[in-house]
Amino acid sequence: MELQPKYSGKVRDIYELGDSMLLMVTSDRISAFDVVMAEPIPDKGRVLTAMTAYWLDRFSALAPNHLVSTELSDFEDALGGTKLVDASGGELSPAYLTGRAMLTKKAQMLPIECIVRGYLSGSGWKEYSKNGTLHGYKLPGGLQESDQLPEALFTPSTKAETGHDENISWEAAVELVGKDIAEAAREISLKAYTEAAAEAAERGIIIADTKFELGFIDGELSICDEVLTPDSSRFWPADEYKVGATPPSFDKQPVRDWLESTGWDKTPPPPSLPTDVVVSTAERYRQAYEIVTGKPFSAWPGAGN
Repeated sequence: MELQPKYSGKVRDIYELGDSMLLMVTSDRISAFDVVMAEPIPDKGRVLTAMTAYWLDRFSALAPNHLVSTELSDFEDALGGTKLVDASGGELSPAYLTGRAMLTKKAQMLPIECIVRGYLSGSGWKEYSKNGTLHGYKLPGGLQESDQLPEALFTPSTKAETGHDENISWEAAVELVGKDIAEAAREISLKAYTEAAAEAAERGIIIADTKFELGFIDGELSICDEVLTPDSSRFWPADEYKVGATPPSFDKQPVRDWLESTGWDKTPPPPSLPTDVVVSTAERYRQAYEIVTGKPFSAWPGAGN
C-alpha cells in the first residue's frame, strides 16, 4: 500500500496518518522569489527539522505543541507497513526520512501568521520609511534600517494560498480569530520570541524577526509547523550587525544574491544554481543550527547523508 502526500508545498510534504496524526517531511528544496529552484540544498530539510525540534523542546513549558516524535522507528510504527511516495510517485526511503520528518498531532490552524518583529527590517523598514509606522503602530522618529525596536511587536499577516501573505492590523486579526484567541496568540508568540532572542544573544546571534504558526489541539492553543528556523526567521551575526544597513543572515541569502546578479526576471524556470552557491548555502544552514543551538549538526540523525 502506498500513501501520497495530502499537501506538497515549496519545502514540505505532509502525509495524513488516520484522523489525528500527520507526518511532515521537510525536503531540501529551496525557493527564492516564490520560485522553487531545480537544485536541492544538502541537509537543509534536516536543519529545519532539527531546529524546530530544539525550540519545541525549549518551549514545552510555555505552550503545548504538535510534535510527537522525530524518530524513524515511530514513523514506521505509525505507517504500519504503508510506503510513502512523493508527489511524483517516487518512494521515500528510510534513509531519506531519517532526521527530516516529524510525526505530529493534527491541529486546527489559525488563519493568521503570528509574526514577531524585534528589529526594523524588510517590509517593516519599508513601511516605516514611508509612514513612520510598523503594521499601523506609530514608532519614534529617526529610526534607521535594522534598528532595534523599543519593544518587540506582534505583527500578524494573512495566510495566502498563492503569492505573498499580506500584513494585517491587530484589529483585522481580531476580526479573523476573535479577541481572546488573538490575545492568546500574541502572548505565546511574544514570550517565545523573547525567550529565544535572549538565548540566541548569548551565542552571538540576533533574531531580528520570526514567524510562528499556532493551532488548536484538544482545545489548547499550540505551537505548530516550523519554529525559529532560517526559513522562518532572520538570524543576524551580532559581530556583523550595524545600524543603517542590512546585516548578513543565516539563510538563503547566497541564493537570492546570485539570482539577482543574473538579471533573472523571477518567473519560472529559474537559472541553474552554481555548485559554489549550493555549497555555501548549505553551510550557512548548518552553521545556523550549530550556533543557535550550541550543538554539532553532525550528531543529528542522517546529517550529511
